[in-house]
Amino acid sequence: MKRLSPEAYGYYVELGPTRSYEAVAKKYGVSKVTVVNHATKERWQERLREAEEKAREEANQKAVDTLKAVKDRQLQEARILERRALEALKTLPPEKAAKAATMLQIAWRHELLLLGEPTERSELSVEEITKREIATLLIRDDVPDKPGREEARDEDGDAPG
Repeated sequence: MKRLSPEAYGYYVELGPTRSYEAVAKKYGVSKVTVVNHATKERWQERLREAEEKAREEANQKAVDTLKAVKDRQLQEARILERRALEALKTLPPEKAAKAATMLQIAWRHELLLLGEPTERSELSVEEITKREIATLLIRDDVPDKPGREEARDEDGDAPG
C-alpha cells in the first residue's frame, strides 16, 4: 500500500473551490480511501475551517487598519487645513479673509465628521425624521380629500363612513 505524501494537505488546500479527496488521490497515485483515512487522522476539514477563519479575521483586521489609517490621514489633513486657514485669517485684511474663513469652516466640519460628532447633515433626531416622513408619506383620514382626488377606500373597496 502506498503512503500519502506529507505535501498532500497543502495540495488539498491549494485546490480551492474544486478541492476533493479524489483529486488528491489522483495527484499522488493512491486510493481515495487512503486519502480519506489520512485526512481524518490529520483533521484536514477542521484545519481547513480554522485556516479559513483565521484568513477572514486577518482580512477583517487589515480592512480595519486601512480604514483607520485613511481616517487618521484625513483628520491630519483637516487639522493642517485649519492651521493654514487660521494663519491666513491672522495675516489677511478682512476683505480678503472670506475664503480663509470658508476654508476653516469646511475643515472644522470635516474634523467633526471624522470624529463622529454631529454635523449639519446628522443633527436631526430619529423622532424629527419620523415625524417628517409621516407628514409627507401618509394620507390622513381626518383631513378632507381635495377635489379631484379619489376617495379613500377600506380593505373591501368601500368608502369609509
